[in-house]
Amino acid sequence: MGRMQYPRAKKGEKVVSYKLSVVSKRSGSKSSGSCSTHTFANIKLTIDNVTEIDNPPINTMFYYKLPHLESFFPHDNKGLPAYTNSNHSSNARYGSDKSFDRLQDAASHEDTVTIRYNKLVTEDEVIMADARRTKHSPPHINSYVRAGPRFDLHYNPREVKAAIVTCGGLCPGLNNVIREITRSLKINYGAECVYGIVGGFGGFKRAPMVLTPKIVENIHHSGGTILGASRGGFEKDLICAWLKRFNVNQLYVIGGDGTHRAASLIAEECVSQGLNVAIAGVPKTIDNDVGIIDRSFGFNSAVEEAVIAIRRAKTEAESQSGIGVVKVMGRSSGFIACHAAFASGDVDLVLIPEVPIILKGPKGCLPHLFSRVKKKGFAVVVLAEGAGEELLGTSTEVDAGGNKKLPQIGSFMKSQIDRYLKAHSPDIDIPVKYIDPSYMIRSVAANSYDSFLCMQLGQNAVHGCMAGFTSFTVGLVNNRMSFLPMSELVKKSPKHIDNKGRTWERIIQLTLQPNTID
Repeated sequence: MGRMQYPRAKKGEKVVSYKLSVVSKRSGSKSSGSCSTHTFANIKLTIDNVTEIDNPPINTMFYYKLPHLESFFPHDNKGLPAYTNSNHSSNARYGSDKSFDRLQDAASHEDTVTIRYNKLVTEDEVIMADARRTKHSPPHINSYVRAGPRFDLHYNPREVKAAIVTCGGLCPGLNNVIREITRSLKINYGAECVYGIVGGFGGFKRAPMVLTPKIVENIHHSGGTILGASRGGFEKDLICAWLKRFNVNQLYVIGGDGTHRAASLIAEECVSQGLNVAIAGVPKTIDNDVGIIDRSFGFNSAVEEAVIAIRRAKTEAESQSGIGVVKVMGRSSGFIACHAAFASGDVDLVLIPEVPIILKGPKGCLPHLFSRVKKKGFAVVVLAEGAGEELLGTSTEVDAGGNKKLPQIGSFMKSQIDRYLKAHSPDIDIPVKYIDPSYMIRSVAANSYDSFLCMQLGQNAVHGCMAGFTSFTVGLVNNRMSFLPMSELVKKSPKHIDNKGRTWERIIQLTLQPNTID
């Protein structure tokens, strides 16, 4: 990790002082925007001092350094950058009169336009890993490299040949990321060629698809991925041979933590073989369980779609005085289940992998459901696909991507609910409807929020590769775009819901279900 020193603040020193005044207008005033018929007295709020908190000051900041291709493939340019970003205005941090700006002589490309950046990211700009501080916090803090366009470029953009591959399962927003990477490479930087690998890692055995701004123009309106996706098929030597054969010097890998492990191995192998290739990742998981980052693309869209399924389940249950059971994705975490329950506000029981399921007894979920039906006339259950391993056991089988196969928690819970209701209410038929919208949720197009997030991810992945970073991924940290080492992201994945944290507390408050966490 890198290290930056900051001056220590003197104890008792006022850092800032300001005043805030708010004055309400009488309803009879001529001030524009006054529409109230009530009369208010003048209100003034003045803050003269900022209260000092007895927290340790931050005097050292560490940041996670990214592998840079210049360390392995240096340019003999007498200390000057090999290429510089010509897409900056005269108001940017660096002026446009550098004598070593070689892009000025580059040939124009059909799809290229002049993009002017008013601000370019400098080497000392970082994003704090943890924005929360307490009196017990250490006097140092970790941070990540801020994402964005750089002045110093490792590649001549006109000589860049890039490839994009999508791996794993489907997720809303895959086409958006493909589109933004392609457009940024061709339109912003004027790259020579962009290839699309068809069918995940296994697609390196076949000829690629050529991507252009025209081809990707409208793909973001559709779910899925125009490149296709699959699990498995990873062969490190085969991929490196393909990169060498097609003279590709940038590879963009879109996938989850398993895919990032593979991408990290590709980056290491490229360096060992003397291939000057930048490897960038874009974290993709509908479950939102990739570590470090605030949220992954597609998660918001998945929650939105899951809420629709929950509302349909409620309609069924309410109309027939029964119980609706909805299973959503969430292999190792219950983020979709919890957030969909919050958004719908109609759920009586949430089951997730992080919290053990107790069927009967004082903390049993079945007596709770029965009491909800007696009180409301119906009930709604939302469960994550990875919940209940403590009841059904852990499978030893794995899929092509190395993920363990999950037990059928949905059908198991439906049968348990049916059996309990018949035993405790034999004279009343309480129907149980089971809905599994998993594949409907993951195959939808990205909503507006995820579309914007995908735009940011795709563009910044390109900025990072052009600058010469490798074995890195891009994501939101404290709501700021950051470059992260793949090794750190993999180490801290998958992330889980804290079963003693506020998210689970809110679920208990919403559903009134017994808390099985001591």
